[in-house]
Amino acid sequence: MDSRSEFPAAGAQLPARVAASRRRALALGLGGAAALATTSPTWAVSDQRPGAVRPPNLGAHDRLVAGRVSARRALHHLRHLSGRIGPRIGGTSAERTAARYLADELGYRTTLQPFPVADKFLGQLSSRPGLPDDLDWQVGASPQAALDTRVTGPVVDVGAGAPEDYPADVAGKVVLVDYVATQRAALVATAVARQAAAVVFLPADLVEPRRAQAFAPSLPGSATAPVPLPVVGVAQAQKHRLRQRLAARPLTLTVATSAHRGLTSHNVLAERAPRWGGQDGPVVMVSAHYDTVIGAPGANDDGSGTVLCLELARVLRGLPVDATVRFGLWGSEEQGLLGSRYYVAQLPQAERDRIVAVYQNDMVATSWDPATRYWLLSFDGVPNRATEEVAAAATRLGYQPRISAVTRRGSSDHQSFQEVGIASANFSWRGEESPALLEPPYHSPEDTIEKNVSLSRLQVSLELIGAAAYATARQP
Repeated sequence: MDSRSEFPAAGAQLPARVAASRRRALALGLGGAAALATTSPTWAVSDQRPGAVRPPNLGAHDRLVAGRVSARRALHHLRHLSGRIGPRIGGTSAERTAARYLADELGYRTTLQPFPVADKFLGQLSSRPGLPDDLDWQVGASPQAALDTRVTGPVVDVGAGAPEDYPADVAGKVVLVDYVATQRAALVATAVARQAAAVVFLPADLVEPRRAQAFAPSLPGSATAPVPLPVVGVAQAQKHRLRQRLAARPLTLTVATSAHRGLTSHNVLAERAPRWGGQDGPVVMVSAHYDTVIGAPGANDDGSGTVLCLELARVLRGLPVDATVRFGLWGSEEQGLLGSRYYVAQLPQAERDRIVAVYQNDMVATSWDPATRYWLLSFDGVPNRATEEVAAAATRLGYQPRISAVTRRGSSDHQSFQEVGIASANFSWRGEESPALLEPPYHSPEDTIEKNVSLSRLQVSLELIGAAAYATARQP
């Protein structure tokens, strides 16, 4: 299909047959679920991009970026972060491993900025034969239950978990229990009284496209006398797989828990100097967070933004700039923007004043078909240098109708900068109607490369942010 007709103008009404045809084109052109997530983008610099409304009108400096950035190269880094390291919980050894990898790969003058974070309580489920390997099986562990322990036992599904739901003998068995927050202490007490080996709490299903994430159950009243068995909370996707497996045949499960205390998280900071000056001159920042929530491999959230930064660092290293180009990869964002807030808090006002724009990239590559709009999200809802440059780059690339108006929304690291008056915005692919429309694998064990990454969308994001950041760095 002619890519120039893949998308209607915003708000246009189409006949059902045409609309369905264009939705199919969108899925293929922007790497949605109907296309292989890792299909390599093949367009040349002068080609009309999938989803664009017209061919690009690029200047010479745009071409320097668009002709060099490669989602395929970025995928190499994403396989390491999401596939080899997996969930990167703030302050844990997995996050430290990721920080060291990022520092090595950035190739600039790089520093690790440490800051303290709260204790973490994690669990891991395993079985022989193994559990389905298309999900991660990290879960949350209750801090008021048995920690740093491992138990193995046959699995029994006791549903709502009332005493009458239990079979006659569950001693030494792992019980699956539907989680109800107001009843959690009583549910665990019943399992303890029946001498169960472990409790695996199963969350209620959320309304699609939302899916419940793994969690560390809190047990009121157990702080002084911890529950004598491990208690963990799984994600919605894990819940359904466990019940499907158990319905098909008997299941023996190993539940391991661990406490991680006295933790330090790290921001990874790297920069290159401009052609002249630099110590007191303007700064352009490109950033992302590299940590994840419990149980999520974080391929899109936010491995995609992280590897975008790595690839742009590679490309911008060799291009002339008139501002310092700084990359910030934030730790512990998922705990409340801790890394970026710590970074901003340590900056003297004179250093804050140097920052011209911050391009924060959070979830820039989902393969979810409905995520057809590229959102410009500002904490105060007001345009600034970052949103203006990306909107201008979108126009030059032929994407302008696919870009949202500047929309008020926080909940990512751009907020930390805008709270102190620094121009910043968050950029990501989300549903057409609202930035609240996030893909089903969001914050779940299904946030994998195979289930939730489109190289085409990642390539477009690289071009948009690359062109915008380079334009700012040339004329700060």
